[in-house]
Amino acid sequence: MKSLLIGLAALVAAPALAADAPKVVTPDPGEIIYQSVCQACHMANAMGAVGAGRIAALAGNKNLQYPEYPISVVTGGKGPMPWFRGQLTDQQIADVISYVRTHFGNHYKAKVTAAQVAESGVPAPHESER
Repeated sequence: MKSLLIGLAALVAAPALAADAPKVVTPDPGEIIYQSVCQACHMANAMGAVGAGRIAALAGNKNLQYPEYPISVVTGGKGPMPWFRGQLTDQQIADVISYVRTHFGNHYKAKVTAAQVAESGVPAPHESER
């Protein structure tokens, strides 16, 4: 009888113990890329910077409304922004653009896909252009 009561107590306690277990949060791949590549220039708050050049703010940026614009800038570069075609995969570019479009006061929910990046038509630069 004692083992039956212990078994029942374990069954009753199991859901409570499971509820207290820490949840594993998988980091957003776009966030990881932003933090490791982009925030050095665009800043942790995505407000951009002014110094040797003007780095565009990504926070609340209406140019992010249509994914074609950030895709062309990230893949082909613009002004002080270097190109990342060839340094990042199409999926990584899609992930980081999707992340920026849904964070920092931006509310553009449609995810950018690797296929959209691949279709952008911006070729990888030649070694002599790097």
